[in-house]
Amino acid sequence: MKPFALLPLVLILSSAAAPAAAQALARTITVNGQAEIKVSPDEVLLSIGVETDSMDIARARADNDVRVKAIVDAATRIGVGTEHVKTEFLDIQARYKEAYEKWTFLGYFARRSLAITVRDVFHFEPLLSAILTAGANYVHGIDFRTTELRKHRDAARASTIRAAREKATDMAAALGVSIGAPVNVQEGHVGWWSPYSSWWGGRGNGQMVQNVMQERGSSGASEDALIPGQTSVSATVSMTFELAALR
Repeated sequence: MKPFALLPLVLILSSAAAPAAAQALARTITVNGQAEIKVSPDEVLLSIGVETDSMDIARARADNDVRVKAIVDAATRIGVGTEHVKTEFLDIQARYKEAYEKWTFLGYFARRSLAITVRDVFHFEPLLSAILTAGANYVHGIDFRTTELRKHRDAARASTIRAAREKATDMAAALGVSIGAPVNVQEGHVGWWSPYSSWWGGRGNGQMVQNVMQERGSSGASEDALIPGQTSVSATVSMTFELAALR
């Protein structure tokens, strides 16, 4: 019977410990921090598409190959190395048109996408003009980005932590207390650009996406002059600090 005699004592100790734990947990403050760093892009990722069609499947494929080769040659002439040009697999589809329950064969359509990385952002406009002239008929996406993402992301994260600590300090001071050591840290979103999308729309209506803030100054540049502007590297964090009485 002795083991059962210890049960009331265990229950009493557990009941006494619960309010103490709740009180200790309540002496914390949780804040969110955000930071955003503006950086100048130093490369452009251009995603394009080439579509050709013919009633003959071999002709549709051959025409597509000719255009793709012309695009690669145009990029090389502007200074883009072949290691920065990526071609995807060739897709060939037979298309039909339905009218009054009758199907009409329209031909074979050959499609191929290319991703071109431009290391000099000021080569982007002449490159785009050259590849469109060479035969590209879709622009899937345009991304201005930075090659030093790790450095800027670390800086944004450090700024986020400082912002969270400053916010916690100010809030605690308004309550007449001070913050102690952090007891919990959770990193939120860290990002800087949206990946380009491979989208095939109507011919001549290729989607052009640019995630860079175009900030035109008073330099007298023409309307079609490229001004890379800046892109954002952002980070968020949630931090919980202990609270202590002011000394």
